[in-house]
Amino acid sequence: MSLSPTMRSVAAACLGATALTVVGVSAPAQARVADTEAACLHPTPNAEIVAARGGATGLDSRAISAAEQQAIERRTSSRLAATGLAGRGRAALVARTVPVYVHVMRDDQGHGNVTDGQITQQIAVMNQAFVNLDFSFNLIDVTRHYNTAWHYDQQSVRYRSLTRQGGANALNIWVVNIRNLGVGTFPWDYPRQGAVDGIRVDYESLPGGSIIHFNLGGTAAHETGHWLGLYHTFQGGCTTTNDQVDDTPAQSTPTTGCPATRDSCPAPGTDPIHNYMDYSWDSCYEEFTEGQAARTNRMWAAYRA
Repeated sequence: MSLSPTMRSVAAACLGATALTVVGVSAPAQARVADTEAACLHPTPNAEIVAARGGATGLDSRAISAAEQQAIERRTSSRLAATGLAGRGRAALVARTVPVYVHVMRDDQGHGNVTDGQITQQIAVMNQAFVNLDFSFNLIDVTRHYNTAWHYDQQSVRYRSLTRQGGANALNIWVVNIRNLGVGTFPWDYPRQGAVDGIRVDYESLPGGSIIHFNLGGTAAHETGHWLGLYHTFQGGCTTTNDQVDDTPAQSTPTTGCPATRDSCPAPGTDPIHNYMDYSWDSCYEEFTEGQAARTNRMWAAYRA
């Protein structure tokens, strides 16, 4: 597979001719990241990462302020209290099997028509990534649409509301041509925006895609982390609350590449560069933490059960 003419022009305009390498790769199964609604901002020596994600400071769907984080935590605790689960951790909950619906958005010429094999590999990547969080993913259906506007992630609210399947517990994945690799909704948005709940990922980020460093399926794993209630590991920077998870050390900025080690905050612990919720390369991803497992289970009980 290769980048579409539109993605090539975006890459060239934002990065210059050599900033993004396009290759044909057959990939195994492992993982990667994505994000934000903005276009290419502030190129750096790692410009292919920053620009693909929409800029150095972008979050997947929108920025979450510290005040909003606090409000979300209060609302979540209130909902859990109503179910009798307030203050109870991962051990109080059970393994979850998530039904998955994949929507492949091709343009009128068929660009973006990922194969069934790639989709199967993508689900395998996600099951490998989330096994220690007590989540598994079961592919229920794949639908394919010919619509150029939808392929280029235009009319997103419309196409998601028209095609979404299942309830709050169903993960919908829209495979599109999206400049920033991926976007995910959060569980606490479901009560207000359930019709568009799910994740969007660039079709070249699936296993076997052609975006070098980001073609092992990690984009969907990362966005699914958001869908389950996880922030980026660098959320809040070098603060005490940061991503609301105690066992992910504070991190001031996103990681690029896969450095041997990185320590960007004075607080104890080196940056969690191998965590799926950082911005490392797909090949760098290895883990979610116990704290992230507890958080995703709490969020599931509060919003998706």
